[in-house]
Amino acid sequence: MGPRVSTSILADRLTGMIGPRASVARGVLDQHGQSESHYRSLPPDIVVFPETTQEVAEIVKLCASASMPVVPYGAGTSLEGNAAAVAGGVCFDFARMNKVLAVHDSDMDVVVQPGITRKQLNAELRNTGLFFPIDPGADASIGGMTSTRASGTMAVRYGTMKDNVMALEVVLADGRVIRTAKRARKSAAGYDLTRMFVGAEGTLGVITEITLKVHPVPQAISAAVCSFDTLHDAVDTAISVIQSAIPVARVELLDDVMMRGINAYAKLGYREAPTLFFEFHGSEASVAEQAEAAQAIAADHGGHGFAWAKAQEDRSRLWHARDNTLYAGLGLRPGARAVITDVCVPISRLAECLTETRRDADEHGFTAPIVGHVGDGNFHMLILIDPAKPEEAEAAKALQARMVSRAIAMDGTCTGEHGIGLGKIDYLTDELGEAVDVMRSIKTALDPDGLMNPGKIFAREAKA
Repeated sequence: MGPRVSTSILADRLTGMIGPRASVARGVLDQHGQSESHYRSLPPDIVVFPETTQEVAEIVKLCASASMPVVPYGAGTSLEGNAAAVAGGVCFDFARMNKVLAVHDSDMDVVVQPGITRKQLNAELRNTGLFFPIDPGADASIGGMTSTRASGTMAVRYGTMKDNVMALEVVLADGRVIRTAKRARKSAAGYDLTRMFVGAEGTLGVITEITLKVHPVPQAISAAVCSFDTLHDAVDTAISVIQSAIPVARVELLDDVMMRGINAYAKLGYREAPTLFFEFHGSEASVAEQAEAAQAIAADHGGHGFAWAKAQEDRSRLWHARDNTLYAGLGLRPGARAVITDVCVPISRLAECLTETRRDADEHGFTAPIVGHVGDGNFHMLILIDPAKPEEAEAAKALQARMVSRAIAMDGTCTGEHGIGLGKIDYLTDELGEAVDVMRSIKTALDPDGLMNPGKIFAREAKA
């Protein structure tokens, strides 16, 4: 790797290539250094807005010749600093690459560019009878969701991004463009490169095209809410529903602290106790059967007021409240920032992990609401801290470390869906040990100069 070219020289070269779609404006740089995470802003040196794969490839080649880092950027909704420009460099904003390139409705797949958001994609699919089910809450970009291996509220029924990404087009660090697979639903052709790039957080290459599975829109959808006296009862209900093979589409847990935040934020009147939010997909008859079976299980575990939401507007209100838990949680302590945790354990250990984590937070005096995708053992605690008090940040990091250690000891993971980013680098080694060295070897083989989103997944010295 040669010496790094100055920002001004590279900016001039990029302007000559794509005109005003290369920016060094301070406001643009600052915008791209931020996200929904609690980490400090780390802006890039230049932001580019490519429109084609060929442009991406040419810009990547230019960055390689200039020894300039490359940082892909989606919608800015990441929670682990996944797109922070740790070493400066060129940020690739994919807002202009936001099209649906092909809809193969007979095959139930679509080909999209990385900048399209999940809501935009479903709006495009509205008249096809198909939809894309992965719902991380935020209106994230498909490229960002692919790069972080996102999942969310419907993963219990439809899987995560790794289950729904069929093929990718990727620009490698040297500017080569590769396709990782065809559109066939199954293949045994060599290494599974698709899943290698899904979750790589832009550290191996820049994703420029994504082939996704899509699913038929259910004939009928019904939702329900049920509260419980204890966290343990709520989790046991969710586990029993899953183990009874009820094909629930969503089963989300909000603890009593989060329910207090939801009520205040959305002006609702739910009981402020551990609460499960269910959703059922299928035919009219199957949806009714699923809901009745879940209601019976909830009653066996002391559930209160199993309330139905069948109308579209009622379901939308319910899930709007659930999707805004970050802002509802922050409202419990105005001016606070949230350290957002993201562990996942086998469901048989979920009640134990959740209750111990709740007790730990309470004993240390934190306001820390919990929300969980309990159908697959994944939950988040929002640890609210005063950003002006460094001692609170340190105590929150210690609480998170204990939470992660607890999850790993239960054969779980430090991140169910947010990725490693900046915040979980040390935890990755605790979880996987020497396997991280194998990951690092793959990284070195594909990106020998370390220019692809440096500082993520593996440690690197931060920019001064």
